[in-house]
Amino acid sequence: MNKHKKYIEDNTIRLDASRRGGGIEIDVSEFIGIEGVKMTAYQNYLGGGMLGAIGSDVNLMPSTKKEISKIEEMQESLKRYFHNITNDNEDEWTDETFEQNQLKPISAY
Repeated sequence: MNKHKKYIEDNTIRLDASRRGGGIEIDVSEFIGIEGVKMTAYQNYLGGGMLGAIGSDVNLMPSTKKEISKIEEMQESLKRYFHNITNDNEDEWTDETFEQNQLKPISAY
């Protein structure tokens, strides 16, 4: 269960997900406590039906341990949320756990 699912859904700015990866962008200003902070999770297509590990980024250079902790917490939730969207259990490559997926490279290049 993703404890931040409702927050993610209520604060989604952009969502482009398919069996070939894509990305999601959310506003985390309220969660972090700093205005204008956005976070993304993204996934590349490796080829042959495989998706790479899900990466994440945020447009804030954290300055406190509290900010770092909150960013890491939300990044994990956002990556798991995105995995649930792209992992449709229809074939051998998408029928994998989040942990299995995160062992793959982010990019094929």
